[in-house]
Amino acid sequence: MGIVGGGPAGLLLARLLHRAGIGSVVLESRDRAYAERRQRAGILEQATADVLREAGAGARLDREGMVHDGIEPRFDGRAHRVDFPSRTDGRRVVVYARTEVVKDLIALQLADGGPLLFGAEARAVEGADSARPLVRYTHEGRERTLARDYVVGCDGFHGIARGAVPEALRTTYERTCPYSWLGILAEAPPVYDELIHAHSPRGFALASMRSPTVSRLYLQVPHGTDAADWPDGRIWDELHARFALRARATTLHTEPDQSPFETRPRLARLDRIASGGHAAAELAADCTGLPFTTIG
Repeated sequence: MGIVGGGPAGLLLARLLHRAGIGSVVLESRDRAYAERRQRAGILEQATADVLREAGAGARLDREGMVHDGIEPRFDGRAHRVDFPSRTDGRRVVVYARTEVVKDLIALQLADGGPLLFGAEARAVEGADSARPLVRYTHEGRERTLARDYVVGCDGFHGIARGAVPEALRTTYERTCPYSWLGILAEAPPVYDELIHAHSPRGFALASMRSPTVSRLYLQVPHGTDAADWPDGRIWDELHARFALRARATTLHTEPDQSPFETRPRLARLDRIASGGHAAAELAADCTGLPFTTIG
């Protein structure tokens, strides 16, 4: 099997195939260092954690992951905690950053799996409805082809695999909201031991985390906002106003809340796994590259 995309979706698929005795080749356009530091959501639902364990990637997850039993929505300053186990037959979520998931899966694949090619940029998928589809890609300065019984696109909404599905056979629905998310990665302990989703007249705010010492925070801001207009002082004042937080930012960016998704047929020899068929900010309910669910 040929797998286009070496993010969590492609790497996990490769591991599951390997454990089932099925060979694969993974093509990742970026280098290893970039792939391992690419920031996305960091909260794993229990089904996600269970599949990672099944794939042999659960050791560090179980050792370092932070188990959460609920979240705390806040409306106009009032907290309304939602307890997960009592409402989901004992299920929980785990805080474990996507960067760490990717590191674990890469290490496993390089140790005993099929080829994982970094810097292999897929250019086209041809013969998606044939018995032997192929991927044209460049690697180490050379044009190459990969022909396999099946090709799976795990390269996201903007990847080339999606484009291999004829336009006449897919319908895309898109809604662009009139606001953006200002995302902050902060070297600071989390504001609370569980996620806080705060609704206020000033806009939405989310307090998430990546580890006991790193916080991930979001502010709802007007669409078209320039991150340069949000110096540290303004960010922390606004966070404090929405849920009383002060910390030191290390990385911040803005991105529009754009949530397109599509319906499509499943072709005989090409399928896509990644991001639930949509592209959106790495906020709650975004699959962010996993073939199941991560949030926050």
